[in-house]
Amino acid sequence: MLEGELSDPRIAPSYVTDVVLAPGGKSARIYVAVQGDEQEEEATLEGLMTARAFIRSQLRERMGVRHVPDLTFAIDRSQKMTGRMEELLGRMRKREKKQASADAEARQATTHS
Repeated sequence: MLEGELSDPRIAPSYVTDVVLAPGGKSARIYVAVQGDEQEEEATLEGLMTARAFIRSQLRERMGVRHVPDLTFAIDRSQKMTGRMEELLGRMRKREKKQASADAEARQATTHS
């Protein structure tokens, strides 16, 4: 539904990563990952909040239920954070490898002196 049925130009390419239903089922928080920068994330969030009534009606129709919870949307940045953490860990490993190599060369130089 996010990809093709919502015609709001504010909604960037995105996908649902998680849905958390409140106890009692009266509300649900939909986590969405957006392919874009922070501005695109904010614009997408605005567009989704504007389209809430349409999304609820579509869910009601497609699921064949009488009650659909109130929807709120939140940006899921976990994958971006994971990517950033992996990048930092990679840099750290590279630095440690360089340091270990330099230490080994220094030890080798002192044993041959």
